[in-house]
Amino acid sequence: MMISGHRISQQLREYNPCQLGICSFNGNKHCWLYYDKAPAGPPPPRRFPFCFRCTPSSKRFSRFQLLGTSSSCSSSSSPVANDNDDITGVSFVNNENCRQDTSAAPVLSGSLSPVENGWHPPSEGLSSVAGGVVALGKFDALHIGHRELVIQAAKIGVPFLLSFVGMAEILGWEPRAPIVPKCDRKRILSLWAPLCGNVVPKEFHVEFSKVRHLTPKQFVEKLSEELGVRGVVAGQNYRFGYKAAGDVSDLMRLCEEYGMKACIINSVMDKNQEFVTTASSNSKEQGQVSSTRVRYALANGDMKYVSELLGRHHRLILMVKDKKEKFFRDRKRLSASRSCLLNLPPREGLYRNCSLVIGDENVVPCRVTIDTTDIHLEWDELDPHINLTAQNLELLGIDFGDSDV
Repeated sequence: MMISGHRISQQLREYNPCQLGICSFNGNKHCWLYYDKAPAGPPPPRRFPFCFRCTPSSKRFSRFQLLGTSSSCSSSSSPVANDNDDITGVSFVNNENCRQDTSAAPVLSGSLSPVENGWHPPSEGLSSVAGGVVALGKFDALHIGHRELVIQAAKIGVPFLLSFVGMAEILGWEPRAPIVPKCDRKRILSLWAPLCGNVVPKEFHVEFSKVRHLTPKQFVEKLSEELGVRGVVAGQNYRFGYKAAGDVSDLMRLCEEYGMKACIINSVMDKNQEFVTTASSNSKEQGQVSSTRVRYALANGDMKYVSELLGRHHRLILMVKDKKEKFFRDRKRLSASRSCLLNLPPREGLYRNCSLVIGDENVVPCRVTIDTTDIHLEWDELDPHINLTAQNLELLGIDFGDSDV
C-alpha cells in the first residue's frame, strides 16, 4: 500500500486495517481511502467524515480527526502505537558502533529514492539535515511516542531526529545512565525503517549552548536559513525557544512564515494510567508515553511494561572498557561487573525469558540475575557453533523478555 508515495509495512497495515489507506481530499470535507487488496478494476472508495481544525498554516495542511478515534495530526493517519514489534531477526551487537560514533547517511531501499521523497543531497556548505524533515524532541528512550514522530516525518520527506546535546551540563542536571546506549541507537532506528518508507531515520544533534537563548522565531529561522530544514514534526505539548516561550501554535505560524511544512501530532497515550498517581509529580505529565515512564518501569523490574512503552524488548549492553575488566565464564554461566554497563539496567533480581546476544546472529536463551555488583547469565544449552570464550569477549547484549523481577 502506498500513501503519498510512501510504502507502509505489512506490520503497520495489520495494526489497524480499518483506518489506513490512501487519503485524498475533495470539496465536501470527506477523506477518501483506497485499499491495496481491492478487487480488480477501480477500487471502491470508503468515506470517513472528519473534523477540520484550521490553523494559520491550513493552506499547506488541514488537521483532522477521524471520528471514533482520539488522535489528530496534520498528516493522513492517526498516531499508531503498535506494541507488538517483531524483532526476532534483528539482534546484532556491533563492537565498532560502541567504540566510535555512527553517523552514516540514511539507508534507502526499495523503489523509493531520496529524490523521489523530495530530498536532495545537501550542497557544499549546507548541513547534513538540509532538505530533510526533522522530528523535534528529547529522544532518550526511543519509545513508541518518538517512533510516531518519525513515522509522520517520513510522510513529508526524509526523516531526521533533531535533539540537543549538552543540556545536562548547562542546566546542571544530575548525570544518569542512558536508556539506550549510543552504540545501539542505529539498530533501533533500523527497526523503524519499514514504517518510514524503508528509510532508516538519521539523528542530527545541535549544541544546546548555541540555541539556548534563541527566541522561538530565531530558533525556527535557524532551522530554515542555517540548517536548510524542509519541514518539522512535533508533539502537541512541544515547547521551544528561550524559557520555553513558544508552543505548537507558534511553531505552525513561524513555519508558515519561513516556508516550511509543519505537522503537530497528538501524544501517544500510555495504557497504564496508574503511573500518574503513583510515580509522577511532573506538571507536564498528562498520561502520554515518556522516557520518565520507561525509567520508572525499569526501576520496578516490570519488563512487560517496559516492552509496551518501547515497542520492543529492552536491550542491555555490556562492554569491556579496559584490560582490568573482563567477562567470567564457568560452564553454563557468564558473569560481568556492573562497571561494564553502557545503559540503564532494570532493578536487582532474577529475570527469566531473556536472550544473550552475541555478534550479528547468535542469540542464546538465558536467565539473568542482577545484584549490587555483578550481572550473571545462565543458560541450559549452547549451540556448539557459538564461540563463547570469556577471554575473547568484549561486547554482548541482553534482551529482556516480558517478565517481572
